[in-house]
Amino acid sequence: MPRPPGRSAAAAGIPLLLFGLLTVLLAVHGWGPYPVESALHSWAVAHRPAWAVHVADAVTDLGTGLPPYLAAVAAGLLTARRTARPQGRTAWTMWIARACAPLAVLAVGQLVRHGLMRAFGRPRPPMADWVAASPSGYAYPSGHSFSAAVAAGLLAWAILRGARPAWAVPVAGVLGLAAAAVGLTRVYLGVHWPFDVVGGWLLAALWLGLTLPLVALIGRPPSVGRTGGAPVEPDSGGPRR
Repeated sequence: MPRPPGRSAAAAGIPLLLFGLLTVLLAVHGWGPYPVESALHSWAVAHRPAWAVHVADAVTDLGTGLPPYLAAVAAGLLTARRTARPQGRTAWTMWIARACAPLAVLAVGQLVRHGLMRAFGRPRPPMADWVAASPSGYAYPSGHSFSAAVAAGLLAWAILRGARPAWAVPVAGVLGLAAAAVGLTRVYLGVHWPFDVVGGWLLAALWLGLTLPLVALIGRPPSVGRTGGAPVEPDSGGPRR
């Protein structure tokens, strides 16, 4: 079902307000770390046994490279699977568009985040504190945090729309925890200030709030006609659920 306009506006408006406020606070502070950020960074640097670094390295890799895009592809396939079996060129085009939409959301979102990162130009923590592979670019907003949150959000959205709540809700919760863990490892490994990660999460929430309603529109069955009645669902060739 389409989301009410008020809820759609809030889904994007609240993270937009918070992301804008955080960005202004960082800019006013000269893009340097706030005392709370420096304190959390110092604690992370002082509490990094070898085993914890290895775990953090493995978790942080979920926010870059192939894993986020695999999650987006899975979200697209789950979303397209809920539509009727394509019949005809137009139907196949819409099916492919729906399957590829989450992947496009992630890819375009990456470009938007990269542009904002270059525009803000916030420096990273001192290189001597890094214990991960040398990151690229500026610090704010965190790329790993953004990618992991968007990918997890897309996959959780697709699962919640098509699966039974008995297991869909716990799975969506696990995806959310995994995305949060990726962001926390960026601070623990010394390559981001805490507000970089918060900014990545807020930007991801904003991006999902703007794009998920559009993804839901792709391939939606025709609306009710002038004569009224329920929307007409295409025949899937099998029993209806």
